[in-house]
Amino acid sequence: MDVLNELPLWSQYLIGFFILLGSIFAFIGSLGLAVLPDFFTRLHAPTKNTTLGIGGIVIASIIATSVQGSVTLSELLIAIFLFLTAPISAHIMAKAALHTELKMFHRTRDYRQEGDTYEHKKADS
Repeated sequence: MDVLNELPLWSQYLIGFFILLGSIFAFIGSLGLAVLPDFFTRLHAPTKNTTLGIGGIVIASIIATSVQGSVTLSELLIAIFLFLTAPISAHIMAKAALHTELKMFHRTRDYRQEGDTYEHKKADS
């Protein structure tokens, strides 16, 4: 930990900012997973917020290693893998839940009952 204390002050503040930002997003995603009422809304919270949270922490890690002079691409590979797999897995889980007709919260809109597609309502001009 002494290595991080030897970094320039501006980089310590920047690293701290991204760690705090990432932690807030990860906490909001975890809280949404625990509090939201049905599977579909619970699926939305961790896939969006936790991805942003891990992204903030990975950015902080990239800044910390680059300021020390040892630039590695492992953090970037982790971020790319996360940003590709999280939305794909969420989409597959949502499609499986729709296919098995998982019960929804009473205020969740189900557009399948209105013609099986999302219909855009055009505003009269």
